Amino acid sequence: METGTIVLLVVGGLVLLMVVGLYNNLIRKRNEVDFAFGGMDAQLKKRYDLIPNLVATVKEYATHEKELLTQVTELRAKAVSGNLSQDEQVAVDNQLSAGMRNLMVAVEAYPDLKASESFVNLQRNLTEVESQIAAARRTFNAVVTDYNNAIQVFPANLLAGMLGFTSRQLFSIPEEERQNVNVKQLFS
Repeated sequence: METGTIVLLVVGGLVLLMVVGLYNNLIRKRNEVDFAFGGMDAQLKKRYDLIPNLVATVKEYATHEKELLTQVTELRAKAVSGNLSQDEQVAVDNQLSAGMRNLMVAVEAYPDLKASESFVNLQRNLTEVESQIAAARRTFNAVVTDYNNAIQVFPANLLAGMLGFTSRQLFSIPEEERQNVNVKQLFS
């Protein structure tokens, strides 16, 4: 065999190994995103299971909050339908989080409800679940960022584009929720 042929085979083998390594790395990162989403989904399921009990308890006291309760119930139903992509699930969960915050603010107007033992227990459980969801979101955002970086840097971006790897959406909060809370408004 000629020296040129051997060099060509060695270079070709190295390129092949590099492509296989890049591909395997992209697959690992995509699987990490799916795993992190699954962990977050489990926490969201806990929240979805709490919502009907919370809504039913609030309904007993808060007849004026019917529209908000209906919105939260509809968002929960949409979220658990199983027909959503990961990006759609992210959007629905952001809307549901806003609805739950509004519901907790609305509860302030009902002293009897705030004193109800079952509501206090539900509120405590919801607070714990929300904390776990926040941790799961941070993990999800970290692995999505790592994945997005992996598919966007050279030379992996060439392979990622050819194989259909696409960027994933991060969980983020809407702009209006980034504003400072007007505490005076909460008590008026």
